[in-house]
Amino acid sequence: MSRLTTAIRRAAARVDTATPQHRDRAVDALRALAILGVVLGHWLVTALVADGRTLHTASPLQHMPWLAPISWMFQTLAVFFLVGGHVATRGYASARSRGVPYHRWLRDRTTRLFTPVVAVLTLWTAVTVVLLLSGAEYATVRALTKLALSPLWFLLVFAALTAATPLLARLHPLWPLAVVLHVDLFRFGLGAPDSLGLLNLAAGWLVPYTLGAAWTRGELERRRSGLILLVAGTAATAALVAFAGYPASMVGVPGAEVSNLNPPTLAAVTFGVAQCGLALLLRERLRGAMRRPVAWAAVALVNLSAMTLFLWHQTALMATTAAALPAGRLPGLHTVPDGLGWVAARLVWLPVFVLALAVCVSAFRSWERGGGGRRRGRSRVVRAHRPTTEGVRHV
Repeated sequence: MSRLTTAIRRAAARVDTATPQHRDRAVDALRALAILGVVLGHWLVTALVADGRTLHTASPLQHMPWLAPISWMFQTLAVFFLVGGHVATRGYASARSRGVPYHRWLRDRTTRLFTPVVAVLTLWTAVTVVLLLSGAEYATVRALTKLALSPLWFLLVFAALTAATPLLARLHPLWPLAVVLHVDLFRFGLGAPDSLGLLNLAAGWLVPYTLGAAWTRGELERRRSGLILLVAGTAATAALVAFAGYPASMVGVPGAEVSNLNPPTLAAVTFGVAQCGLALLLRERLRGAMRRPVAWAAVALVNLSAMTLFLWHQTALMATTAAALPAGRLPGLHTVPDGLGWVAARLVWLPVFVLALAVCVSAFRSWERGGGGRRRGRSRVVRAHRPTTEGVRHV
């Protein structure tokens, strides 16, 4: 056994020993899987195509729609909201039992959410100004800025649902699902304006969020609950795609008439229900897997940098693309994603994206721990060699 392997095993053992026995490691594992799914999904379906002096976004799903199943694997936002609803309702109940007022609980959670955003906004404000002053094409600047800041919509919706947690703690998921159903009926069946779809930005993600609340209440502990959600969600999604004209892709495709994600459609929500059912079914297996120190340490590491990974993964993609531009139009990086050759080349670039993201994490993770490069206390996963009982609660 090499020295590196020995060191990794020892460090993992320390993290494992420092974790309370009553901690539900499956929650952290699901969060980590959701984060990695979003990151890998964006890296696989987002292309920045060089066209003269202009960069514009494209997707392999535009040219190869039969690759839509890839979006089923990596569109994991519903799991984010499932875990978020579970942790928020559990955390709020704990705060109430300890006499912590609502405003203080909400302030703590939203501070952890938005403090890392300051670094992203500061950097991209400076980058945007420099690009415009240097004569870069406006279309290029717009595409880059939109891509870099696109993760922020998630935080705004998540923060709104978090603020409403006391009102949502006992809301049945069928109520927001009914709202999504009626919004789509009016939009696609009765010709209502597309702006009505904005209601689904809240209602669509309320479904997995309230499923998380039901998890907290103990209503989804039986394996049958997860199985019902998986089967019903899968059947409903298949029917909507096959017979109701919904797109097969569960992510937005540039140029497509309808996006399942922006705003969420009924197909996206039923697909999310299926994902939540699968996540609930995997809990016991994940708890078993997380008893392995190395696996648990890896999950803990992802959770420690969850917000940084989420906020900076698009910047890592763009930094790699821009840095390689002087070498010409490289396959899988600057070329049109119109064939399997592009897919193979993009897979080769993934380790480079990982390295670029690691640099971002190293540079900006301090903001996730309190901001500004100053450490305001210790990690929320391991504090004084003892993890908190709630772990990383803000993703």
